[in-house]
Amino acid sequence: MLEMRPIGFVRSPYSETAQVPKGWGAKHDAEGVLETLAEFEQGLTDIEGFSHLFVIWMFHQAEGFSLLGTPPTDDRPHGVFATRSPRRPNPIGLTVVELIRREGPRLYVRGVDMLDGTPILDIKPYLSSVPVEKVKRGWLDEAEARKRK
Repeated sequence: MLEMRPIGFVRSPYSETAQVPKGWGAKHDAEGVLETLAEFEQGLTDIEGFSHLFVIWMFHQAEGFSLLGTPPTDDRPHGVFATRSPRRPNPIGLTVVELIRREGPRLYVRGVDMLDGTPILDIKPYLSSVPVEKVKRGWLDEAEARKRK
């Protein structure tokens, strides 16, 4: 049996999903706090040396899932695994945030796109060995090209 429990919770300016920027040109520059539970604070040792972090979290307000959906950035349906939809078989989210500072069990970050109170499952330092010029954006590049026409 798979069992996960939160290591902490997000403090965010967003209380409703409609407040989170989505669609063309959405900027994720809101600041928030990743509050880890006291029992996990030691796990933050040396995290201050990283500029960015992966945050793995739960879409705790999502209900059910759809294997196809039309995202706000396109008028065509795409598979759930090719989107960032919250309506997933396992409602897990992934966000890259910029670490501003640490104060004990609290990580002050920029780039939150989660709701206030979102359960955090894990935090990892952002490391990427894929050169930017090799990154492909699939259907999103095609949708942006159609929009420019």
